[in-house]
Amino acid sequence: MKINPASFLLAAALTVAFVSNISRAAVEIGQPAPDFTLTDIQGQTHKLSEFMGKTVVLEWVNPECPFVKKHYESGNMPSTQKAATADGVVWLTINSGNARAQGDFDAAKVASWSKQTGAAPTAYFRDQDGKVGRLYGAKTTPHLYVITKEGTLVYNGAIDSIRSADVADIAKATNYVNAALASVKAGKPVEKSASQPYGCAVKY
Repeated sequence: MKINPASFLLAAALTVAFVSNISRAAVEIGQPAPDFTLTDIQGQTHKLSEFMGKTVVLEWVNPECPFVKKHYESGNMPSTQKAATADGVVWLTINSGNARAQGDFDAAKVASWSKQTGAAPTAYFRDQDGKVGRLYGAKTTPHLYVITKEGTLVYNGAIDSIRSADVADIAKATNYVNAALASVKAGKPVEKSASQPYGCAVKY
């Protein structure tokens, strides 16, 4: 059978990358989140450990991924970020794409994209060598983690319960990150602590 190259490339670009086994992740639920150091697009260096005492969300991103576009252009991810940070949560967005990868925006382009989409993380990092992404076992964009003020990982997975690039699915989905943050705030265990992340594969 003859395969149309253009169709093949489009299909590849839109393929959902799944985690086949959550237990194989580089980090474990209920264990301390590994510390790391990255420099944000403003030129400021941060360590995860400097945010001890605050709840932290780590979000892996690729601005050109269709699944990321779904959540940003609809306003879903920005509104989730804004609600979280207004509640005192530190939100760290990380792009682990290599220097030639799709969506590896420089600081000026990140600023433009953030303004256009309303993105509102505490900081945005470029992890071009992929060290932090591999440390956490980040598989997709988006892929999110929630860390308590004590530094314990309590959520690892997708932003929500419907794995698609269709904006119409957002309203029907359960936002796992919001649910995890609500549980942490209430001092309760996170009921859904792990899920299969969906989206484009991280471009290591």
